[in-house]
Amino acid sequence: MVILLKNDKIICFVPHWDNTLQNNEAIQAILKDQPHQVISQDGINFIILGTAHVSQTSVDKVNELLDTTEFDTVAIELDDMRFDAMTNPDKYKNMDLIQIIKNKQTGMIAVNLALSAYQNRLAEQLGVEPGAEMKAAITQAKDKGLTLWKIDRNIRTTMKRAWRNMKFLDKMGLIFSFGGFFENEEISAEEIEKLKTGDVLESTFSDFADESQPLYTSLIHERDNYMAARLLQETKETDSKNILVVIGAGHLKGMSQAIKDKIDADKTVAELNIIPPGAKWVKFIPWIITAVIIAGFTIGFSRSPELGWDLIKTWVLFNGVLAAVGAAVARAHIVTIITAFFAAPITSLNPAVAAGMVAALVETYFRKPKVGDFEALQKDATQLKGWFKNPVTRILLVFILTNLGSAIGTWVSGFKIAAALV
Repeated sequence: MVILLKNDKIICFVPHWDNTLQNNEAIQAILKDQPHQVISQDGINFIILGTAHVSQTSVDKVNELLDTTEFDTVAIELDDMRFDAMTNPDKYKNMDLIQIIKNKQTGMIAVNLALSAYQNRLAEQLGVEPGAEMKAAITQAKDKGLTLWKIDRNIRTTMKRAWRNMKFLDKMGLIFSFGGFFENEEISAEEIEKLKTGDVLESTFSDFADESQPLYTSLIHERDNYMAARLLQETKETDSKNILVVIGAGHLKGMSQAIKDKIDADKTVAELNIIPPGAKWVKFIPWIITAVIIAGFTIGFSRSPELGWDLIKTWVLFNGVLAAVGAAVARAHIVTIITAFFAAPITSLNPAVAAGMVAALVETYFRKPKVGDFEALQKDATQLKGWFKNPVTRILLVFILTNLGSAIGTWVSGFKIAAALV
């Protein structure tokens, strides 16, 4: 290693490595008993460290490796969105709930909160900050003036690709798997270390991923290739030679093999960023339902005014009541519940507007979250009761449960109307 000095002060470290790294005893000693791969090809040296994202051992190993000053670049298993969430602790404090509701981002925010809450709950049991080894890599890179690469795929793309490729029963299983985020069982440090078989997303859905090939493919296999491709892309565009790659250990084997195989980086990144289009016919279902219901009303009135009004009452009552029940379950404001009742029968005939959106906006107006609510958000989200207690998460629940109630009401009343006309 060469150290450059200016006025007796260290200004830069210039790593000097053996081409294969096999003779670097300090690094090999640190990596002993840790999941890792050493790859040297085309004059570029990769040390790929497999970590557990809630592990003090992983944090220590990242710090020890970077303290050797043998690296000029650090690559981390984060995308821009998760990097921003990790480095910007005020992210949730600055959320614009109204824009989130209007832009139909409520579901993604709820998923991100649930994932974060799950990881926080595990970390609290060990006294280790979630993603601490990633934060250590980020901090060290900044302090030492190293190049930092964020090589993971956008989490929205990953989840959308998984969702679009899953069958209906798989989707239902995934939704119900979120209940595990709020279990209160203690998890030992030894069990946390077992998370070295995967990363955060994989370990969160580990049981379900074993049974769902589309989910496994999107969470693990595709990201193996994507991150390998991103590394190869970056090495083409920069002069980086000695790279520490910090990833969940579940990606170690697949990602290392993809690098050795020298996959087509540009083609792989482009292909894995494509979100498969949903079935075209699904988009027409809401409009078809609207047309069928209106046709039902028309037929009913053509037979007799009494029948027509009975059909409308059926539509209003089932839609309104079940939407209101959804809002009530979310512990919404009484005005929100009443609004859900009146909005659902109307919005169900207009696919462009959801009853949950209207209810959530009303809830935000009457129970506008305070600064303290946003500050307590991540802590409250670790427990199911916290979702109902905190005004921010309660608004998300109002949106979701009101829509669920309205959807059930639409199908129930639709069948009732059809039966009345037969």
